[in-house]
Amino acid sequence: MEPRDLQPAGLAGGAEGAAGRPGAALGLARLAAVLAYDELLLVAMRRWHGPWRTRVARLLTAAGDGRTWTAVGLALLATRRPEAAHLGLRLGVGCALGALAAQVVKRTLNRRRPARAIEGFEALAEDPDAFSFPSGHTAAAVAVAVALAGEPWCAGPLSLFLATGIALSRVYLGAHYPLDVLAGGLLGAAAGAAARVAVP
Repeated sequence: MEPRDLQPAGLAGGAEGAAGRPGAALGLARLAAVLAYDELLLVAMRRWHGPWRTRVARLLTAAGDGRTWTAVGLALLATRRPEAAHLGLRLGVGCALGALAAQVVKRTLNRRRPARAIEGFEALAEDPDAFSFPSGHTAAAVAVAVALAGEPWCAGPLSLFLATGIALSRVYLGAHYPLDVLAGGLLGAAAGAAARVAVP
């Protein structure tokens, strides 16, 4: 399976212009090498595929869906307990900021999903949109984990454990490349930190 169509939109077209600029050409070559290795890691994940692992990965991905986070946040707010309401507010703000940041970057870089970019590759889950970089599920989940760090009822460690599982599930299911998940985690961490400032 050959790495193909891995450059973000706008870079492939600039390759000819960069040919006369050694520094730019070297930068594009390094980026292409990183993206090719990213694809190889994704394809290598296939060796771990199995029925029960796939079921677990799908459950984790469903847990990281926006509808799930919304339901959990509303349920916390509905208790009208101060601690729970604080959790719900931080969860909601963190998740919203993480998802929004991921969508902005996705529609700026336009990296295609693995199933659309790699010939013969089939994902084990339906793609929610056409773009891959970064992972919105991961960004939202990590944002929640950071936003809830230090909160009562072990909310921080539990949400971090869940965020890790969600991130791994996205690569396992073939919905994202590993680099998408890494970038989503970084965006999510920033969004979670912002949520802590917004909801002190």
